[in-house]
Amino acid sequence: MSMIKLVSPVDGSVYAERAALPLDRATDAVAKARGAQRSWAALPLEQRIAKVMSGIDALEAMRDDIVPELAWQMGRPVRYGGEFGGVRERASHMASIAQKALADEVVEDSAQATRLLTRAPQGVVFVIAPWNYPYLTAVNTVVPALIAGNAVILKHASQTLLAGERLAQAFHAAGVPEAVFQNVVLDHATTEALIAARAFDFVNFTGSVGGGRAIERAASGTFTATGLELGGKDPGYVRADANLDAAVDGLMDGAMFNSGQCCCGIERIYVHASLYDAFVEKAVAWVRAQRLGNPLVAETTMGPMAHVRFAALVREQIAEAVSLGARALIDPAEFPADDGGAYLAPQILVDVTHEMRVMREESFGPVVGIMPVADDAEAIRLMNDSDFGLTASIWTGDVQAAREIGAELQTGTVLMNRCDYLDPALCWTGCKDTGRGAALSHLGYLALTRAKSFHLKKA
Repeated sequence: MSMIKLVSPVDGSVYAERAALPLDRATDAVAKARGAQRSWAALPLEQRIAKVMSGIDALEAMRDDIVPELAWQMGRPVRYGGEFGGVRERASHMASIAQKALADEVVEDSAQATRLLTRAPQGVVFVIAPWNYPYLTAVNTVVPALIAGNAVILKHASQTLLAGERLAQAFHAAGVPEAVFQNVVLDHATTEALIAARAFDFVNFTGSVGGGRAIERAASGTFTATGLELGGKDPGYVRADANLDAAVDGLMDGAMFNSGQCCCGIERIYVHASLYDAFVEKAVAWVRAQRLGNPLVAETTMGPMAHVRFAALVREQIAEAVSLGARALIDPAEFPADDGGAYLAPQILVDVTHEMRVMREESFGPVVGIMPVADDAEAIRLMNDSDFGLTASIWTGDVQAAREIGAELQTGTVLMNRCDYLDPALCWTGCKDTGRGAALSHLGYLALTRAKSFHLKKA
């Protein structure tokens, strides 16, 4: 039996350790979920919604324990209070639209026939959740999946083992049957074996491109539906008419919050040449005002990265960019907590090009490259020059211009005068190497259910 260890980025200690389920026990867990799913789906929709939302209430009641747990597990400072606002917003929205999203669509109801389209649960939904926002990302799928009548098997990242346990504790306390929502600890081999055996009816994965490829290989030939959100290199563009101070505050927060470990965080910024020097000057001042340190201390605004190896990758990208001519504007000595390990000073790079890894590969850390552009056309070309397409942020006072630029961008979501935000009323999706699928909004329910048609001829 293999052991999964959670090494805390706070001090390098083993914070939690759990035994991974062997394949036979994991197979039994899925069988229990499948056996319980039909009874769960037979409950009235209103009852499922009530139990799920009571689970969210129960989760919020654990706030005082969860917030420091998050700091210990993945380094987010306690000053931000966890992820509860977003969890409530997303769960509440999905609950509020469920009745309409899952309603039958009557095509004909006459003396001759009744014809209608219905939505049936997929069955057993497998959610593989990431560590960077362990509650928010899980809730994106877990909540609508349960509401739609599915059973859910949750496998959380090894870096946030306790998040899955907390979710199970909350939903079970709210009356969701233990077999209907199960948190499991699995290694990669068992995970892939279950998928290859067609244990699940839908697999939702949030993680790396490599992880997504492994999921697709495991599912090959099984016809199992998948939803994959695999990463990003999200750009921001500051037009000449932008509110400069708002753009700096918004984009730098989008680049540095959570130590840059955000799926839709800003990793590259393009600024109209007329504002470039002023933007860079203000961005440097913004970064210098941050406080890197122990995430359990209230004054800390930036904690460590979740793992030493993640920080090492960012340091490599920065060093390579500098060797190729980029200038680093922040001296790491300004952040004494930078220990060469998980604690990493934030960095701004200028004189960058798209030949540098830091402008092309996902960094997922507190570094951002800033480039001047002459006009919208150049910005669009550079923003699209990426293997990823999750979100893009445009800063301007011209809504029509944002619409026109956004129409040219190869991305899942276009944001104007904000960034690093997921609106639950809109579809969370991506293109290119960011993956495929649809989460949240009414389209999220379509992914978690299958179409079922009825043609009832009466005469």
